[in-house]
Amino acid sequence: MAAPAEAYEQRVTPLELFFDLVFVFAITRVTALMAHDLSWETIGQGLLVLAALWWGWGAYGWLTNHVSGDDDRARVVVIVAMAAMVLVALAVPGAFADHALLFALGYLAMRIAHLALWWVASSDDPDVHVAVGRLVPTAVTGPLLIVAASFFDGSLQAALWIVALALDYGGPYVRGVAGYRVHPTHFAERFSLIIIIVLGESIVAIGVGAGDEELDAAIAVAAVLALLTSAALWWAYFDVVAGLAARRLAELQGTARNMLARDAFAYLHLPLIAGIELFALGVEQVVGHTDEALKVEAATALFGGVALYLLAHVAFKLRATGSFGPARLVAALVCVACIPFATDWNAVTALAVVTVITIVLIAYEVFRFRDARARVRLAS
Repeated sequence: MAAPAEAYEQRVTPLELFFDLVFVFAITRVTALMAHDLSWETIGQGLLVLAALWWGWGAYGWLTNHVSGDDDRARVVVIVAMAAMVLVALAVPGAFADHALLFALGYLAMRIAHLALWWVASSDDPDVHVAVGRLVPTAVTGPLLIVAASFFDGSLQAALWIVALALDYGGPYVRGVAGYRVHPTHFAERFSLIIIIVLGESIVAIGVGAGDEELDAAIAVAAVLALLTSAALWWAYFDVVAGLAARRLAELQGTARNMLARDAFAYLHLPLIAGIELFALGVEQVVGHTDEALKVEAATALFGGVALYLLAHVAFKLRATGSFGPARLVAALVCVACIPFATDWNAVTALAVVTVITIVLIAYEVFRFRDARARVRLAS
């Protein structure tokens, strides 16, 4: 059922991409949760839900890195998990309200299915089997606390969510990741593909924001600006950094490889995903209100989302390669500095400023590091 880690380098399978379709459906619902009644509270709730969804997706990312997608039992379990995930996605807009229990039970079922399959699949590999056993207490307790949170509301509900996520995320850090077997090429490809899928949310946001509005010049300009910014975010990840991180993951062995997979991919990809999701929320608000100034929450999502994405890149590159990206840090700080002023700008103007910041960043890196980029490509 599970192949030895060094026996071959598998590629991302159609089963995994099929699973990702449900995940992308769920994150579109996160945008709906935040945008329905845009406020700091709904943004906070959306980010908590996104963190839970990301950890659930990551759990299956690790699982399918170990279990072959050709195994019938794996296929059945993943499809059952997808069914649970569909219910989770449907419940996302009401995850802190009327549909809190449905969200929590669906999420718990998805996570239990993951643990059950991994436990069975690792039975012939004692190291992995023990590692999965170490994961069980926090991986079960976290989702159970989200179930408990569904019976409350307000601050207590949010507090239970935070404790649940802290336990879930903290498990692999406190208990360690020794014993797992990571196929580096497949693992890095899996996470890079999810970045593309989530970037698609910023494209979908254009259509959602436009809604039934009559297509005019302002919406057309906003759509092009949103696409250009999304392209810059794509470039920032895939031009060099993703390849360097994948290469470094392949160079390491054993626990050192597992720790890099945990830190750079499982942990540090969350702020990358959150940044894209916030940017998508900002785009939806811009396209839907092209002739108005943005609310402070929308301006924060638009500029803060890009800033968070770039700051996560700085951390990702530093953890994966040991090198620092000062230009991205500067661009992130410029985005943050723009937030207080953006509420006085026309929405399209605010988006144009974001676009200029990201394109100038990419242009600077292309010309400043052209020799280093050529060497990286030559070595690939």
